Amino acid sequence: MALIVQKYGGTSVADTDRIKSVAERVIRTKEAGNEVVVVVSAMAGETNRLSGLAAELCESPREREMDVILSTGEQVTSGLLCIALEAMGQRARSFTGSQVGIVTDSSHSRARIQKIDDRSVRDALGRGEVVVVAGFQGADGEGNITTLGRGGSDTSAVAVAAALEADVCEIYTDVDGVFTTDPGVVPSARKLDRVSYDEMLEMSSLGAKVLQTRSVLFAKRYNVPLRVRSSFNDNEGTLVTREEDIMEALVVSGVTYNRDEAKITVVGVPDQPGVAAKLLVPITDCNVIVDMIVQNIGSDGHTDLTFTVPKGDFRKALACAEETARGLGARKVISDDRIAKVSIVGMGMKNHAGVASRMFDLLSREGINIQMISTSEIKVSCVIDDKYTELAVRALHEGFELGKEPARAETF
Repeated sequence: MALIVQKYGGTSVADTDRIKSVAERVIRTKEAGNEVVVVVSAMAGETNRLSGLAAELCESPREREMDVILSTGEQVTSGLLCIALEAMGQRARSFTGSQVGIVTDSSHSRARIQKIDDRSVRDALGRGEVVVVAGFQGADGEGNITTLGRGGSDTSAVAVAAALEADVCEIYTDVDGVFTTDPGVVPSARKLDRVSYDEMLEMSSLGAKVLQTRSVLFAKRYNVPLRVRSSFNDNEGTLVTREEDIMEALVVSGVTYNRDEAKITVVGVPDQPGVAAKLLVPITDCNVIVDMIVQNIGSDGHTDLTFTVPKGDFRKALACAEETARGLGARKVISDDRIAKVSIVGMGMKNHAGVASRMFDLLSREGINIQMISTSEIKVSCVIDDKYTELAVRALHEGFELGKEPARAETF
């Protein structure tokens, strides 16, 4: 008998017909001799509908009250799925985040899980019930409802799987697994059978929408095997696992892109120790995440500093940068919100030279200028003009031959 945690996203539970299909899949898993815990998202479009209702009443509602409102979407789905399971003869019990023992900090709308008390879930499993958990939510130490932020149901599922020491956490979505790139941009994109936690972390943080970054971090930390599958077929999907469980590391596993960033450059900053901190600390204090950072070699006692931020925080970050720049005596601040970040990711980069230079060459052949570069052991990212995004992705995907069986790193 295996303990399996299954998570179903909004498109998988978009209406009652799809909820019935999910119930049928859950029952098949249960009848195969497994214990099953299901984590569900709100029905597709429900979170936006609830947000819209609040916006009709107030432009900036309190985050605590928004958590109360938004958490109901997942609770509705969990109740409906239990009703469907019971109607098909399978005993089931729904749990809210607080009822399942998910304790978080008090950061409303972006809470972090601190611990999970799994006793109530284990009791229900011991009675032969399917446990259905409302994802995306928990409660802080004072009992206030909290939500986990974007992709929070993925995080809920992996955290529950970790607490229960589940054999696998299956993430059901509307795609067949993790692909070498976005099939909507490159039709020849190929589904990957396996990727490492580190590769998936890079892909998620660099624009791939299949899994949320925090959920992969949880999975890696607690060694929870993840399997990304489609809720519309029985294909095996993609296994996200430890690097040592992958026989051969691909030199490049995938190409990602992110159009949700903007670039800010502070020109003519005094070239002296601490200037980067003076510029960036006020921005991070405003809860803005700074991503790529490039500082030019100083000349005549001055230097330029360029960095990227999420596009949703662009105006706030720009205003902060302009105010700080004036205080530092910088010449000017320029910005650009029409950029994109394209990246290549692969464990095999650790042992192969020339991968970055090949990427640069492929982009140059298409006349694409590189504005910024960032690297790690297993990824290379370039900031380019947004209008070249699809061209760049296609060129890199074809240039690294990801549509067919690609070159692999040698193992010894």
